[in-house]
Amino acid sequence: MGALEDKVAIVTGAGRGIGRCEALLLAEEGAKVVVNDLGGEWDGTGQDDRPAQQVVDEIKAAGGEAAANYDNVATWDGAKNLITQAIDTFGALNILVNNAGILRDKMSFNMDESDWDSVIEVHLKGHFAPTRFAAAYWREQSKSGNQVSGRIINTSSESGLFGNAGQANYGAAKAGIATMTVVFARELGRYGVTSNAIAPRARTRMTEGTFGQIGADAQGFDPWAPDNVAPAVAWLASDDAADVNGQVFIVFGGKLQLVQQPAVVSEVTKDDRWSVKELADAKAQLFAGRSSDVPPFPMGM
Repeated sequence: MGALEDKVAIVTGAGRGIGRCEALLLAEEGAKVVVNDLGGEWDGTGQDDRPAQQVVDEIKAAGGEAAANYDNVATWDGAKNLITQAIDTFGALNILVNNAGILRDKMSFNMDESDWDSVIEVHLKGHFAPTRFAAAYWREQSKSGNQVSGRIINTSSESGLFGNAGQANYGAAKAGIATMTVVFARELGRYGVTSNAIAPRARTRMTEGTFGQIGADAQGFDPWAPDNVAPAVAWLASDDAADVNGQVFIVFGGKLQLVQQPAVVSEVTKDDRWSVKELADAKAQLFAGRSSDVPPFPMGM
């Protein structure tokens, strides 16, 4: 018996890459899965029903239960339709994995307005909108006296946690997702819902420009394979992680790293307003043992 037996899950952006692997493992662990994917290209252009349906076919061929959804989750109506479909098809909703995303990398001085708007919309709004309607459902269930065990797993990025050149749009969206994850945890914990996020590092269509085919020909264990991300998501979706809430994890290969929330690391104080000269003189104290330079970007996305 799987860890997610009789659970109902939604995975957005599940037609390919990490989302596909997540949907397949959730189904393997016993969940009924709604596979959402608009079927566009990695930059958000186009639409194709086949990727989502192919994943559904894989799940069913393995003996699982699944349904395809082709809605645009970055729209209010699309997100509402997705949540409604899961509940109408399988009778409930327990797990929401927000994974859908696109890339339009450019340096800030070359970025077009459409590059900014599209990435922010798909990632940030595409995470919020489905969560808004799932949260309303879980809150209603709780207020009706039903026991709720809801799980939200969001997809952030190391670019959002640490910042990466050429990704002002993507990094801002992913940073927003990490913070929004904590907001959801604070808001929904009282209703029996947890909210956590992963920052996955894997070889997918979106990361080919960064990682290329690194590890593709590896003999034995390939740490860059997107399959490696799915177990962390399945665990966070399970009852075994009911006490894990508001956390962000970096997932890479066989490594799971818990990310420390933003924290004050040093301070300088006085009992009156600072002058500019005084702050300049206090700089060495404020940065004692630390660098005031931008830290290097860790290997990952």
